[in-house]
Amino acid sequence: MQRISLGGLEVSRIGLGAMTMSDYYTGAGSDEEEAVRTVRRALDLGVDFIDTAEIYGPFVNEELVGRAVAERRDEVVIATKFGLVSHDGAGLNVIDSSPANVRKAVEGSLRRLGTDRIDLYYQHRVDPNTPIEDTVGALAELVSEGKVRHIGLSEAGVDTVRRAHAVHPVTAVQVEYSLWSREPAESLLPVFRELGIGLVAYSPLGRGFLTGAIRSTKELDPGDFRLTTPRFAEGNFERNLRMVDEVEAVAADVGATPAQVALAWLLAQGDDIAPIPGTKRAARIEENAAADAVVLTPGQFARLDTLTPPSGERYAEGDLARTGL
Repeated sequence: MQRISLGGLEVSRIGLGAMTMSDYYTGAGSDEEEAVRTVRRALDLGVDFIDTAEIYGPFVNEELVGRAVAERRDEVVIATKFGLVSHDGAGLNVIDSSPANVRKAVEGSLRRLGTDRIDLYYQHRVDPNTPIEDTVGALAELVSEGKVRHIGLSEAGVDTVRRAHAVHPVTAVQVEYSLWSREPAESLLPVFRELGIGLVAYSPLGRGFLTGAIRSTKELDPGDFRLTTPRFAEGNFERNLRMVDEVEAVAADVGATPAQVALAWLLAQGDDIAPIPGTKRAARIEENAAADAVVLTPGQFARLDTLTPPSGERYAEGDLARTGL
């Protein structure tokens, strides 16, 4: 597995998102032993950039990652996130990046992960009630104390990124970026590159849609988060299958899987971009890691660059409003 630098933090070119092992998607939490094997298999393959968050589960995903890497801590770059759990009693899915909450959050994450430091600590969502300077100031203190090595933001806009970076260097910003979510390339990447900040691409496979494995929403559990998103809504879902058909056609030409083609396209956008495809199965991490060796021709890039645009927003209106973009 090739390696890249995200704002000075060296990571594997492809990472692993652990969220779906515990929450949000169909089958989450159904086989913890397989999830642990998946994390360990990732490390065997050189995929050492593992992403989690306190809200996933909540809390149990960090515990799972901690258990999986317990004997191999020095082989892994652990990234986790705070800010969607208020620890003053307000509870879950409450945006809170106040300095006091940051302090409480980091101690919980360190304990659950079974480690003395977090390699990359992100603000999960921008807090409209706390100046970003105050949040980053608290994070800078954690860096000086050795509890956090690098700081990051998630779904933050240009102004927030610039203000945060002026207080303490931001190593990476996590945003949704894929063949069907390309907006970061237009508005954010130029600023990140100006400031020397890496981009971590979450949902690089379009929440699993671009793999071609989901041909009907009936395959998803009723509580699957994807069913709340416009792109998986009736009508939009069926129209978006045309995009999958086009990716599958390119994959057939390449001799790869649709997932590998989607990742290869993303990797080619720059060596300061690290996708973190999520999976809970060891076989899928093997497939995703192999995308590192997939080479697309100019003609195949051109075909992917002109794919049919997706129908529907990436989030429902309420969730979209909680992003900083």
